[in-house]
Amino acid sequence: MSKSIRCWCQSSIGKKWIVALTGCVLVAYVLGHLAGNLQIFLPNKTRINMYGAFLHSLGPALWAIRAFLLACFAVHIITTIQIACENRLARPDRYEGAHYRRATWAGRSMVVSGLIVLCFVIFHILHFTAHVVRPDFDNLKEILPNGVERHDVFKMVVLGFQDKGASCFYILGMILLCMHLSHGFDSLVQTFGLKSKRIVHIVEYGGRALAVVICIGYISIPIAVMTGFLHL
Repeated sequence: MSKSIRCWCQSSIGKKWIVALTGCVLVAYVLGHLAGNLQIFLPNKTRINMYGAFLHSLGPALWAIRAFLLACFAVHIITTIQIACENRLARPDRYEGAHYRRATWAGRSMVVSGLIVLCFVIFHILHFTAHVVRPDFDNLKEILPNGVERHDVFKMVVLGFQDKGASCFYILGMILLCMHLSHGFDSLVQTFGLKSKRIVHIVEYGGRALAVVICIGYISIPIAVMTGFLHL
């Protein structure tokens, strides 16, 4: 990395751009993942199993994508914490009260909510991906008419969300993610220097609406399981 690029990355503007760009990557993943997960509501219950089988068929490419996403997530969190610390050090004490009143709760809690979301992501991976929390998920198989076995994702999701503690943590994580995204879109407007009021309003309100849609889409699954709408 050249010295000029290194200096830019260490600057306040550079860090904000890093947060914005990694945030865009993560939002794209969240939307794609949501589209895959919502297949659980299709009449054909094995449809989501086909989705899971497709992901596993990617082999090493899937792990490369996961590693890239985790790297983006780590950089996003670390850089956000750095910006928050720098802002706190640069802010005079006498302006702290006024700034606190002007800022939204979501904006003030970006670091805390981000860390909780990080804990949720780790738990979610250990729960549904690595099966550390529920080792029995490894044995959930669907046998196709041709005798081929594949992982029964539908049964795994239903059994996983029948645990009310896991479901409540999942819902909390999604609500905090929604708040995080909502404030993130506001910050995106400033970072990308969008000047037009029309564009600013489209990005801000459109981003908030998208965050709500994402939240509703994700939490609809554990709620559907807990209410018995999705069952084995």
